[in-house]
Amino acid sequence: MEDTNIYLKPTFFIDSDHPEIIAYAQSKITGCTDDTEKVIALFEAVRDGYFYDPYHLDLRPQTLKASNLLTRRSAYCVEKAVLLCAVLRAIQIPARLNFGNVKNHIAVERIVTILKTDVLVFHGCTEVLLNDHWIKITPAFNKSLCEKLGVPVLEFDGINDAVFQQYGNKGDVFMEYLYDYGSFDDMPYGKMLSSLKEHYPHIPLPEDLVLNLI
Repeated sequence: MEDTNIYLKPTFFIDSDHPEIIAYAQSKITGCTDDTEKVIALFEAVRDGYFYDPYHLDLRPQTLKASNLLTRRSAYCVEKAVLLCAVLRAIQIPARLNFGNVKNHIAVERIVTILKTDVLVFHGCTEVLLNDHWIKITPAFNKSLCEKLGVPVLEFDGINDAVFQQYGNKGDVFMEYLYDYGSFDDMPYGKMLSSLKEHYPHIPLPEDLVLNLI
C-alpha cells in the first residue's frame, strides 16, 4: 500500500505550514462537515479567487511558493495548482501535483501567436486523496473567464476527476490532454524549465526568469 504521509508534508514550493496558508485554508472551510465538502470549498476558492493569467510568468523559485500567491490576484495554472495542493495539506488532506501537455482547440489568437502553437506545455493540476482514491482537480480557469470563452465552469463533485473541460458550451472540442509527466510531491522545478525551453525555443528565458508575454 502506498505511503501517503509524504503528501501531507510541507515542501519548498508547497509551504503548507506557512501561517497565512493555514489561515486561508481554515477561512474557506467554515461550515464544512466532512473532507469532501472541504475539498470542494478549497477547489472553488482557488479557482475563482485568482484570475487565470498565462501572459505573466514569474519563474523565480521564491515567487512560485504557494504562500506568495496569497499576495496577488492573478496566476497561471501551475501557481494555482501549487496553492490548492498547499491548502489541502494544511488541513491534513493528502495532495500532490500532476503535470501534462494540453492542446487548446479554441485558444485565443494572442497566445497562439506568442507560443507559435496551441499546445500548452507543463499544465499543472492538483491530485487529492479522497475516500481512498486519487482524484485530479484543476483550479486554473475562474468562472468569469469561462463565461468569456464560452465554456462550462469546471465543477468538482467530490467523486470524479475535474480536469480541463473537454467540450465548450456548443459541443466543440475545447481541451485535449496530449502527454502526462506524472505526479510529484513537490513541483519539479528543473523539469518544468527544461520543458518550457524544449517546446518554446523561440522564447528565451531572461536572466531574472520573469516573462511578460505581451
